[in-house]
Amino acid sequence: MLNPKIFKSYDIRGIYPTDLNGETAFLVGQGYARLTGVKKIVVGRDMRIGSPELTKKFIEGAASQGVAVDDIGQVPIDMVYFSTGFFKYDGGLMITASHNPKEYNGVKMTVFNNGLNMISGQKIYEFIKDKKFSPADKPGSVSKKDFWQDYLNHIFSFTDIAKIKPFKIVVDAGNGMAGKVMPLIFEKLPCQLIPLNFELDGNFPAHPSNPLLPESQVQIRKKILEEKADFGIIMDGDTDRLFFVTEKGDFIRADTTLLILAKFFLERNPGAAVAYNVICSKAVPQRIKEWGGRPIRTPVGFVNVAKGIKDNNGIMGGEVSAHYSFRDNYYSDSGFIAFVILLMLISEHNKKLSEIIEGLNPYFRADETNIEVKNIPEVILAVKNKFSDGHQDELDGVTIEYKDWWLNVRPSNTEPLLRITVEGNTKEIMETKLKKVLNFIKAVAK
Repeated sequence: MLNPKIFKSYDIRGIYPTDLNGETAFLVGQGYARLTGVKKIVVGRDMRIGSPELTKKFIEGAASQGVAVDDIGQVPIDMVYFSTGFFKYDGGLMITASHNPKEYNGVKMTVFNNGLNMISGQKIYEFIKDKKFSPADKPGSVSKKDFWQDYLNHIFSFTDIAKIKPFKIVVDAGNGMAGKVMPLIFEKLPCQLIPLNFELDGNFPAHPSNPLLPESQVQIRKKILEEKADFGIIMDGDTDRLFFVTEKGDFIRADTTLLILAKFFLERNPGAAVAYNVICSKAVPQRIKEWGGRPIRTPVGFVNVAKGIKDNNGIMGGEVSAHYSFRDNYYSDSGFIAFVILLMLISEHNKKLSEIIEGLNPYFRADETNIEVKNIPEVILAVKNKFSDGHQDELDGVTIEYKDWWLNVRPSNTEPLLRITVEGNTKEIMETKLKKVLNFIKAVAK
């Protein structure tokens, strides 16, 4: 029996093997092949416990429908994206649950059509839920491929190694795929690598795979200070999220990192469009305009940011969750491309990382708050009425802007949750308005 709850807006994620197992992966492989009409695809996987079985069964399912499959093994997710675009596959797929807890696994599916396009898990579910697929007259071939050198060449094409200074860098791989990739990248860099948790382990023994959780940040903060490192980075399990940490052990918000990247690209591509999502700081569009760029505002989700770049002839984009997408990476995201660009950029500034970000964002944005709500439409309507004197738009949930603060309230795509973001011109304004918004929502929520 298929569990419809594992089929999400952008991908498939569920507890392995209770909700997502080999039987489901086989059926998803069949459905993906039939729904998309792909003829040749590339498949990769992460280091999670169930990934070998799920990969094997997905490949069997797709091949049973006549699809030729190239298996590139245990790789970071952006290697699947790169391979799909560079070698002109019809589609690419990664077995991963990204930053989810260790009990989970998942499937991210793409097709290639003027860049990479994600296939919705919900769309797959609707297609396969009542079907049984007969095998093709001729099954597709299954081959092993090694694209590591091509992939590394692509990563380094975004930077100039000769301009990178010999930094001392702490890298926390979190027992994820960065532990396999970073040693290969540092072989070409003049930098000193101080590794943390490079052993691939789907049980995530060091800390959870989500870098945003406080317990995930303790170790890297301490190591940076102990080693007197220039800065540090921490990545999630499949490496599509990248967070920088200053020499003082302070985490840099991803929309601030987006600003650093945006300035880099706009200096080299004057007037280009840069995409960002609705919960990024208002400093993002203000700075992009100041630097001569065109800010493109999108709903939350790296899929939407990528679409914003593509639809507006943009150069790059990013969001609060630390996904950074690039036009020249087939409109897909890559933590490693962001990393090597930022190495060159930090080198050019000839300043400490904490000094580079100082003054970039003068505003105070609270961390996103999640509240469980059953009557989501009614609560959002109540918020709109309560704050009706502010400027409102409904690009993603509702955003309400005032002169010295703004809020966004949006529903989760997968859970009965409201996600609330508040930013103020001062910390005091932010804290006061956040308390007011949360108290109101809790009073009207069921």
